[in-house]
Amino acid sequence: MTSWTAHPSTRLHRFVAVQRITGFLLMIFSFTMVPPIVVDQLYEGTTTGPFLTALWITFVTGAVIWWPARKERAELKTRDGFLITVLFWAVLGIFGAIPLILTHAAWHSYTDAIFESVSGLTTTGATTVARGLDDLPHALNFYRAQLHWLGGMGIIVLAVAVLPMLGVGGMQLYRAETPGPMKNAKLTPRITETARVLWLVYVTLTAVCGLVYYALGMTAFDAVIHALSTLATGGFSSHDASIGFFQNPILEWAVMLFMLLGTINFATHFAVWRSRSVRSYWRDSEFRTSLSVILLFSALVALPLILTATFSDPLVSVRKSVFHVISYGTTTGFTTSDSSVWPSYAPLMLILAGFMVGCAGSTSGGVKMVRLMLFVKQAMREVKRLVHPSAQLPIKLEGKVVDDAVVYAVGGFFSVYIGFTIVLTFAMISTGLDPVVAFSAVSACINNMGPGLGPLAGSMAGVSEAGKWILIFTMLLGRLEIFTLLIVLNPGFWRRW
Repeated sequence: MTSWTAHPSTRLHRFVAVQRITGFLLMIFSFTMVPPIVVDQLYEGTTTGPFLTALWITFVTGAVIWWPARKERAELKTRDGFLITVLFWAVLGIFGAIPLILTHAAWHSYTDAIFESVSGLTTTGATTVARGLDDLPHALNFYRAQLHWLGGMGIIVLAVAVLPMLGVGGMQLYRAETPGPMKNAKLTPRITETARVLWLVYVTLTAVCGLVYYALGMTAFDAVIHALSTLATGGFSSHDASIGFFQNPILEWAVMLFMLLGTINFATHFAVWRSRSVRSYWRDSEFRTSLSVILLFSALVALPLILTATFSDPLVSVRKSVFHVISYGTTTGFTTSDSSVWPSYAPLMLILAGFMVGCAGSTSGGVKMVRLMLFVKQAMREVKRLVHPSAQLPIKLEGKVVDDAVVYAVGGFFSVYIGFTIVLTFAMISTGLDPVVAFSAVSACINNMGPGLGPLAGSMAGVSEAGKWILIFTMLLGRLEIFTLLIVLNPGFWRRW
């Protein structure tokens, strides 16, 4: 018998293990306040106090949680991984907001601070700062970008690399955190080595990105900030005008390149790293399909811009369309102009790109291109079955047969994803938003994309308190790919613990 009342000691034992891991990870997170303190000392020297306070509050809270359970050595089960992942993301959002609210700089309520923190960690990039990013203390702009960077690969994956210190397995956390439909694939035989490889690639690409930005005219500080945001496909900038602040077409093309690198499956990056050949990029059918969709959408968006002479030069229209399709599609959210006022269907086309372009195993949000590919293949298979009911029609991806269980799971994911998008859109309409604006806000957050339409194109400051909490939930739902969060919210998860 495995009911709720059957094994209280076992349940207590299990919760103590979760408590120990969560406390330890929270203590680790507290030290992410150190880099902003260093930045503050290099520049204004005005926000060191709030960051030190946040560090101690976070560390002491983590220690209080960890200390009573420090001797627990239970092996993590799959459900433990889901619970720890959800708990940690929720807790990070709360504790990550502490330095923001303590500075009294731009966040005047704890709701706004939590929104900014969750938006950073989930790499959404939506902000509650209406104007004034250029005037924020350097430490705060660095901290916001740092939240992106940590959330980009997933701080849980980072923690997996140190979990052997705790005497627990890491695969359960890796499966709960890694985006995409096929989560059991590992780049190396050991999961901790996989996490280290992912982070090595991530750090290297970020460093190269920063150096390129600096070489193309950004200041050292701006280069670091935007490199952290680009590879995380987050979109926080240190300027209200985002990438448009720099007025540098060559820099814009470089940003496009690194946004694309951020949206490629990091397993593919690893394959390129190991083989010392870029051919692995082109062998990746998911990336090829994403690139094709980007080119198609760019042409469709450029068309009304050219026909209406939105920009004086057709080549500028093409560059603007390609930049924004890549930015929205990779769910980065950088901008070079206000695309929400572009003519005809162009703004909605950008929102649609955010649903589908990102690749599984990358820092991008959205439903992931591989799911869309499997969904289309399944639809085509069903059409063929109408003609040939007895035919054996396996679905293949890159020459390999995909298990039907994965295909059906993808169909279920699409249903739930679209269902939540609709329900949450109605919820946002009930807060007073225009239907199109409400849809854009939900799309921006569930896809971890950032910008909305209309009054929400630059900032979410105009959203009501209730609306912001709905969007906070939406960002977490999107970052954890819906099912990770829903599993923990399911009463059956707790009944059969």
